[in-house]
Amino acid sequence: MYQLSRKLDLGKKLFLIVLLIAFIFLMTTNTVSASTIDDHPNLFIAQLESSSDLGREFYVENCGSCHIPIPAEVLPTDAWQKILEQPRDHYGENLPKMVNITVGLIWNYLRSYSRPSLEGETTPEFVTNSRYFKALHPLVDLPKPSSHQSCKLCHPAAATLDYRSLTPEWDD
Repeated sequence: MYQLSRKLDLGKKLFLIVLLIAFIFLMTTNTVSASTIDDHPNLFIAQLESSSDLGREFYVENCGSCHIPIPAEVLPTDAWQKILEQPRDHYGENLPKMVNITVGLIWNYLRSYSRPSLEGETTPEFVTNSRYFKALHPLVDLPKPSSHQSCKLCHPAAATLDYRSLTPEWDD
């Protein structure tokens, strides 16, 4: 009798754990509105876009708390992967611990919007070494030394990932 009650307790515990995991998953994903479904008859695609939007929000919130967020397109996918896989060596800093679900959503966003490396391309360590960055800034005389904080000199809304808004001197 004792073993039967012990098995039931274990079964109840497993059920509660599965229920808790399902609840956490549902609470961390965006709900899909009717307008989203109308825009995308394929609900799966609508959910992926919703997840990517949430990943972008987490990226801006977490990474933007220490520095301006860099657009995903500027660095190749493998550079973002290295940053997320080595949080204890982020340009000499230790990144704050993030929940795995948050890291997963950020990775989904970065992987979806970053670019692949070209064959033989060296993974840039810094944004200013990125071929994408160089192609977008051919006439810009960058400050020496430049950092990701230098972006705000020309992109006043960079903190919200708005790099299209420029200061008046570049807005022509």
